[in-house]
Amino acid sequence: MATIHTAHHRSGKASLRLLGGVEREVIWTPKPTSERVDLLEFWFERWTARTPFALQVDLLVDGNWQTAYENKGNAPVGSFRNHVSIPLEGKLPKQIRFRSITPPSSGVMIDDLTVERSMPKRVASVSGTTRTVPLLVRNEWNPVFEVTVDVQGNEGSMPLEEVEFTLSGSLDLNSIEKVEVIQSVPPQPAWFNVVDLANHQELKLFGSSMLLAKRMVVSGKSLLERGENHFLVSVKLKDSADVSQTLAVRCPAVTVAGKRYELESPKETTPLRLGIALRRAGDDGVNTYRIPGLTTTKAGTLIAVYDARHRGGGDLPGDIDIGMSRSVDGGRSWEPMRIIIDMGNDPKWRFDGIGDPAVLVDKNSGTIWVAALWSHGDRAWHRSGQGTRPMQSGQLILVRSDDDGLTWSKPINITEQVKQPSWNLVFNGPGKGICMEDGTLVFAAQFQDERRVPHSTIIYSQDHGKTWKIGTGGHPHTTESQVVEVRPGVLMLNCRYDNASTRVVLTTSDLGATWQEHASSKKLLIEPGACMASLIDVDQELGESRGGWLLFSNPDSQRGREKITIKASQDGGKSWPQDNRLLLDEGLGAGYSCMTMIDRDTVGILYEGSTSKLVFQRIPLKDITGD
Repeated sequence: MATIHTAHHRSGKASLRLLGGVEREVIWTPKPTSERVDLLEFWFERWTARTPFALQVDLLVDGNWQTAYENKGNAPVGSFRNHVSIPLEGKLPKQIRFRSITPPSSGVMIDDLTVERSMPKRVASVSGTTRTVPLLVRNEWNPVFEVTVDVQGNEGSMPLEEVEFTLSGSLDLNSIEKVEVIQSVPPQPAWFNVVDLANHQELKLFGSSMLLAKRMVVSGKSLLERGENHFLVSVKLKDSADVSQTLAVRCPAVTVAGKRYELESPKETTPLRLGIALRRAGDDGVNTYRIPGLTTTKAGTLIAVYDARHRGGGDLPGDIDIGMSRSVDGGRSWEPMRIIIDMGNDPKWRFDGIGDPAVLVDKNSGTIWVAALWSHGDRAWHRSGQGTRPMQSGQLILVRSDDDGLTWSKPINITEQVKQPSWNLVFNGPGKGICMEDGTLVFAAQFQDERRVPHSTIIYSQDHGKTWKIGTGGHPHTTESQVVEVRPGVLMLNCRYDNASTRVVLTTSDLGATWQEHASSKKLLIEPGACMASLIDVDQELGESRGGWLLFSNPDSQRGREKITIKASQDGGKSWPQDNRLLLDEGLGAGYSCMTMIDRDTVGILYEGSTSKLVFQRIPLKDITGD
């Protein structure tokens, strides 16, 4: 009939779920009280727009059931969007009955149920919160500050009328198109879910302003509900905004029902960093963009590669191609996306999807190489088999560009060069590869052995990409690794680990013929379950000494793919000091990232963020290293 539901609730830790079905009934017998009781209030959620739908509340008064509330199908669908307030005329009923009719596998959720006497509404507190999230060019909505107005009482009208705020930081205010205040409906935080106000049922516009100043006021009118009411300050940037700049937003006060309330918030607000929403869901008709790779060419051009997942967000097999974006001004602007690998579109073969790209640059010739996994039909991670042909196994494909990314070769299949027929799969680690000091080209790689146990390794070429070889397995149950050359001829492999929320770190001095576990392995670098990460050597990338720094980026959390953070080590990865860590995005995202050195002072990072599918940012190296 009903159950306590802990996975979804409006506040607290649980809600009451009336299960789906023809008719459900729950009777609540409240504890008797001599106190005056004027109101019964609760919020409910309708799960689906499918019919039938009905919700009825009955009160047992003087031995008779009386219908106090009834909804027969016009309740909005969505997260606790329906508020019910029932007068009780000073007396608590002996029993309260909830009856619902909903389709199977759905139901009605009820939360924040109270019985109380009428009290005039009043503002109990007003507070402000800022989150570390990127402020993105191309985003319609950039929530940068949250205002929470806590209202007590249930009687009368109490409107929010004005939100004051200040703008500071290095960003020219002329680079801002407008500032808006958005109310979250129902009143709960929506920090990392602001996509498109016109299509988002849980948000509504309070007010906006295009007349920008360092101190300003946005006016509107929003009736406040009892409890916490959440409002987000959102900044829309012009496309011309300089992504190297910062902006800080602070809200000193709000006006509610004609009275000014100062916020209980820190006086100092850390400026937010700008970036670019390089790829958003729906751009160029593509459903989802994932799996970033990023490199800097010999000419200084940035090349970004990624999955263009046309029909959905899932991994291979599927209708997936390799997309490429190119920037010739250090990531301040980007050329339109181009598809550089498309293996086919026949539904019979699951559209011949190709994904999980990695990119590297031959520092001697300038040639750019991109590696990716081709699934001819269902021959990706779970269904690839022994053998080396496309009808048997996933294929390792390369393309090359000899003109700085302007044109690309036809696909080059190197599967037979690197795959042992007894293995079930071989492909690159997504992200980027390197060119060693002696000119050897190296991609991190992974293979599934005959028992489907994954191992990280490398694939490499000592003749500028004409032929390729593969190393041995470095460590079982590792995948999606990244590689750097920590000393001449010595490679470090930093690996995703399936068996713990930590990173496996390996080294080899013989191109993967043998491997040694690094002192930091499984100890210093955490991850959320298992997730791809990025590792670069600053000196190696630049071809000059900049202090011997290694940079590592990933979600710095064991809870979920949140807190995208860059960490720096100056002792070859033996330690990653707290002073050399920079949080970029604390929100939840898909979590993959890839870094490159844009120039001797600037790190470029492309990552799956909380506010765009692929986020690009320019980060001063000194902000990480302190130098």
